[in-house]
Amino acid sequence: MFDRVLIANRGEIAVRIARTCQELGIHTIGVYSEADEDAPHTRAVDEAHHIGPASATESYLDIDAVLEVAEQTDAEAIHPGYGLLSENPEFAEEVEAQGFNFVGPRSEVMRLMSDKSRARDFAEEAGVPVVPGSDGPVEDVEEAKAFADEHGYPMLVKAAAGGGGIGMRKAHDPEELEKAFAACQRRAQSAFGDDTLYLERYIENPRHIEIQILADTHGKTLHLFERECSVQRRHQKVIEETPSTIMDKFGGLREEMGQAAVDLADAAEYTNAGTVEFVVGPEGNFHFIEMNTRLQVEHTVTEMITGVDLVEQQLRVAEGEPLEARQDDIKMNGHSIQCRIYAEDPDRNFLPSPGTITAYEEPGGEGIRVDSGVEGDYEVPRDYDPLLAKLMTHGETRDATIEHMVGALEDYTIEGITTNHDMHLDVLQTDDFQNGDLHTSWLEERY
Repeated sequence: MFDRVLIANRGEIAVRIARTCQELGIHTIGVYSEADEDAPHTRAVDEAHHIGPASATESYLDIDAVLEVAEQTDAEAIHPGYGLLSENPEFAEEVEAQGFNFVGPRSEVMRLMSDKSRARDFAEEAGVPVVPGSDGPVEDVEEAKAFADEHGYPMLVKAAAGGGGIGMRKAHDPEELEKAFAACQRRAQSAFGDDTLYLERYIENPRHIEIQILADTHGKTLHLFERECSVQRRHQKVIEETPSTIMDKFGGLREEMGQAAVDLADAAEYTNAGTVEFVVGPEGNFHFIEMNTRLQVEHTVTEMITGVDLVEQQLRVAEGEPLEARQDDIKMNGHSIQCRIYAEDPDRNFLPSPGTITAYEEPGGEGIRVDSGVEGDYEVPRDYDPLLAKLMTHGETRDATIEHMVGALEDYTIEGITTNHDMHLDVLQTDDFQNGDLHTSWLEERY
């Protein structure tokens, strides 16, 4: 196992990675910007190093600065977490070129999957069902309109680069398509430096189901079942759970989707942890939409029902160890739900709400887990994603897990800033959520 690992991230995910590293006896190295000088993640690691100004582009996204810290501290491996540089193939390539171990897939596989249009074509070639869409990128809005006229509305305009729902809009007619195309180009260029777009047929009210996979460097690929991620705002997930209630409606769907995810990973010669994301229609038909070549924010619920520490497995795979488990060894135990706690205002279209947390107290007890990057008197920066913490509960049944989550939220104190805490309580107690009647537009329709 590695002796020294640099965590190229911040907030709750940096704290979470550090926890597993230290349980394995690994010396942890952290980085921080000027805005994060006193952040909890700087104390969660064994040593922390200043990396630049508050702006992410001049600190956490500065590849040279990250690698300079790695060189100075004799790091053996770099774990990118999620977000920031985690899906940047140039970063992975440079890490490899300079002799460090990258805790993730190979750079060429990242490059393939980071282009959503290419990934879609690759999945189709691998025999994985995909959402009908354009054959590669569309050059301009006139080509987009011609495609939509031929194949029908509604259409989804999507950025070929990046992820997280950024650069994605639906259109129901030519006028909406023209506006969506221009807006997605601007957003994609701003976020990813690449304004390439492609089109997919928009599936009305689908479920968003993803499959967690693990693959070693010795040819073994496993799936760790599904996660339901249909409670979203602006195509970004807010509540996730496993198992999904849709699996009870269609016999064999879990096995089919799990095998499709494994087939795609094997075709790409994928290694390390990854997530294959699908939309599932009302009749149980599923379609590939993208593959995330990193640890997911919602990896926690998978850990809670399988007992597998995904960060530990990432590190072991990166070090060259084979996966010890077989597919039949991976079992589902009960149910788990995750609520993402954001510094944002659901009543104002989920606008970010940075500020100072004046009082902070986390819930505790059996079946409750909190992955947090904040504390009392902490100043939530304006410069980064507004995710503060993740609250997870585990129970024998879905109903028990929901009840457990409601109690945990009621015991969770965050004062001084506006968060989506009360929205979670509202959502969990709706008939739709409790019955598992969800789709990707449900939350935005409610709010």
